[in-house]
Amino acid sequence: MKELTIKSKTAYLNKVRKFVSSEARKFGFSDEEVNKITLAVDEACTNIIKHAYRYAGDHPIYLKLNTQNNSFEIMIEDHGMPFEPESIKMPDMKEHIKSYKRGGFGMYMMKSLMDKVEYKIHPGVKNKVILTKYLRT
Repeated sequence: MKELTIKSKTAYLNKVRKFVSSEARKFGFSDEEVNKITLAVDEACTNIIKHAYRYAGDHPIYLKLNTQNNSFEIMIEDHGMPFEPESIKMPDMKEHIKSYKRGGFGMYMMKSLMDKVEYKIHPGVKNKVILTKYLRT
């Protein structure tokens, strides 16, 4: 298992992107798949910075990368504000575009880029999102 811990500042997202893309490439993913995985992880970390920690930059975000067989799994943990994943509705794209809204696509994007997205929320203890991509052979 490979691990990376960063502080909850967007300035550290480049470190996350390099870590994830390097490991995904080593695992055997194509450039297109590497980009999808990296974007999904970047989005998850951005959501933590923005929503769980509310831009307070001194909190940790833990990334753990586990690979086995054809499974590439990234676990991202924080100790910020919990949320109810079920309460987030998938955006209506036409309405979203008509109203010129920004944001609101994070969970939708992660689910469309990855094969599996799981949330494990333990209020007051930790939040965990697990992103999984399978290597097609």
